[in-house]
Amino acid sequence: MKPKWKRNLLIMCISVIIIVLVGLAAGWLFTEKERREARNVQIGEVDFKQLHAGNYVGEYAGGMYKWRANTVQVTIAAQKVTAIKLLEHAENQPAASTEELFGRVIQAQSLQVDSISGATLTSKAYLKAIEDALDQAQR
Repeated sequence: MKPKWKRNLLIMCISVIIIVLVGLAAGWLFTEKERREARNVQIGEVDFKQLHAGNYVGEYAGGMYKWRANTVQVTIAAQKVTAIKLLEHAENQPAASTEELFGRVIQAQSLQVDSISGATLTSKAYLKAIEDALDQAQR
């Protein structure tokens, strides 16, 4: 027969593991709706030939929990996007990956660009804010 303290220790360890697993599952379920919403965000087609010169500010509300809310400034010259600047954002996304995404949009003169690996949902949020700014530039 095992000593009582070993049995109690085993029960306590199993209890802690179960509590941690339940907490992780609850957190995953809580955030799934937000992730699903972000995955389903559609980036519209923008006719870059209809853009008017100027600086335009675009926003994306960030989904149901506002985790990916952001504001960008898009500069248009000669019907081309020449610069994109991130003004505000809710996520701590590395500046290099944000600049890489913005560079892809400027290079392609399109919103139909590959997202940043490991930051697909955040990339879509930034593209939605750019789309908002470009919609204004078409008016």
